[in-house]
Amino acid sequence: MELPYRQYFDGMPCYLTVQDRNFKIIEANRRFKNDFGDFEGRYCYQVYKHRSERCEVCPVDRTFRDGISHGSEEEVKSLDGRDVSVIVYTTPIRNEKGEITSVLEMSTDITEIKLLQTQLKESQERYRLIFEKVPCYISIQDQELSIIEANSRFKEDFGDRLGCKCYEVYKHRGEECLPCPVQATFSDGKVHQSEEVVTSKTGEQVNVVVYTTPIREVDGEIKSVMEMSTNITQIRRLQSQLTSLGLLIGSISHGIKGLLNSLDGGIYMVNTGLEKNKQDRVKQGWDMVQRNMSRIRSMVLDILYYAKDREPDWELITAVEAIEEVSGIMEVKAKERGIEFRRDFDRDAGTFEGDKKAIRSLLVNLLENSLDACRVDKKKDSHYITLGLKGNPDHVLFEIEDNGIGMDQETREKAFSLFFSSKGAGGTGLGLFISNKIALAHGGSIQLESEANKGARLTVKLPRKRPKEQSEESYTL
Repeated sequence: MELPYRQYFDGMPCYLTVQDRNFKIIEANRRFKNDFGDFEGRYCYQVYKHRSERCEVCPVDRTFRDGISHGSEEEVKSLDGRDVSVIVYTTPIRNEKGEITSVLEMSTDITEIKLLQTQLKESQERYRLIFEKVPCYISIQDQELSIIEANSRFKEDFGDRLGCKCYEVYKHRGEECLPCPVQATFSDGKVHQSEEVVTSKTGEQVNVVVYTTPIREVDGEIKSVMEMSTNITQIRRLQSQLTSLGLLIGSISHGIKGLLNSLDGGIYMVNTGLEKNKQDRVKQGWDMVQRNMSRIRSMVLDILYYAKDREPDWELITAVEAIEEVSGIMEVKAKERGIEFRRDFDRDAGTFEGDKKAIRSLLVNLLENSLDACRVDKKKDSHYITLGLKGNPDHVLFEIEDNGIGMDQETREKAFSLFFSSKGAGGTGLGLFISNKIALAHGGSIQLESEANKGARLTVKLPRKRPKEQSEESYTL
């Protein structure tokens, strides 16, 4: 080999060998000699891989056979026992007749690159594991709000919906939510937070706290947004008990105050009757004391009764009597608001077992919801509410129908959720939730049919006999 080319050959920053048809090394550069030692009389596979026979797939052999260059990635062992990763390229060396006399093999050390690749892969696997196992819903969304990645917890509860819009999956909406924390993050690049009620693939309502954070390209441009939603449904249920108690105490506080004033009046009459020796005044005052003490005791027991989850106070209820008591109260309210109140009672509906106070509360809540739906509807000239009662061999059916504002799919799915109210600040979000809890505690159900601007129909189905095994569902008012 001529001197200039020898210098180039030895100076190449890779391993160079020239091999004959038997894979014997007939020439090698300085770097090869330094790392793999003496090669004279030895074969490539002996030096590189400490093998006694040639490799099954050999790029040198392929070049000898077809005369073109070939490449491969190999693991070889240096003279000091170090494992070296190399990329191999081969090229034929021909004589004056064009015959392949030997093959030049160039092997580039990529050990550090392979190490970085391994570390990167391990890092990716580690973060993928964290992404998949973190106990919240995670989705990655593009600027069109399409879900391009999601973790296993998300897929378990909402399905494998890659490519679908976030608002379609979470809320079954046809358009994006306003405001949208993901769009806000795309806009300003900051973390945003909100609280939402979403619907799982099984129809379950889930309260979540949502956080969004940007995912940026190398140049700093926001490529996508990560949305993390934590399930807080159990916390909201706990809060409902406290809120329910507060609402109950607030609603009866004035009543208790009036009873205490009446009690003071009775005590005054007893004291003055004793002073003036007027037995009729004493008797009248004592009757007042006993009556008001009885009422106070009843109120306190009601607070204790409704302030915690408990089974219904079962008794035999005549369906017609229960619904007529409620309709008498609600008809007055309907007329005050200019709403027609209709009755459609099957007077032979018979009896059923239940908690009379709870059933009354259930029906009042549903009727008040219908009154509000009619009140806020400004698109119709007149409104009506129909209260119906039907009986069949195993169940009694209470039906409430109105031609009010109605509900779209998202509202229907959230209607029985805790704290959800379509009336904004005008509602507590407890009425339908409590009604549903009462129905479930009685072994029954509430079916809701509604469309936006077309009114609603609620059917309460209650068994005539109390369930043999009481459901775990109980209620709080």
